Amino acid sequence: MMAAPVRADGTLLGFDYGTRRIGIAVGNRRLGSARSLTSLDAKRDVVWDAIARLVEEWQPEALVVGIPLTLDGETQPATLAAQRFVRQLQARFSLPVHGMDERMSSIEAHSQLRSKRASGERRQRVQDGDIDSAAAKLILEHWLSENP
Repeated sequence: MMAAPVRADGTLLGFDYGTRRIGIAVGNRRLGSARSLTSLDAKRDVVWDAIARLVEEWQPEALVVGIPLTLDGETQPATLAAQRFVRQLQARFSLPVHGMDERMSSIEAHSQLRSKRASGERRQRVQDGDIDSAAAKLILEHWLSENP
């Protein structure tokens, strides 16, 4: 895990919640930018400990969670799981938690990572965890662009 910079007001953590993995990114409202942090195995019992360490390390003012909807904007089983995750974050960390429409974020993240690899910027194979943390970055960037 990377060392956290000195916290500036406006720090946010973004989450791409999935039942297998949870991608996490950090961003700054003042700067309007975000970067991928990590991906956690959602099935492990220690996931809440890992999230608590990230919250302690980054001291965010709020959390942003991608809410998966169908292409038509309707709810689906994954929507309900993400909304449950939002409620759990609120209860555990007493921070504002914002939902963000995440339609197509994983596809966009995979496309961006493949482009980086094709250009030589990224040499190793694209891993699933990379996609999840990149999707969290995109979710957070989209939220920041809509909530300056």
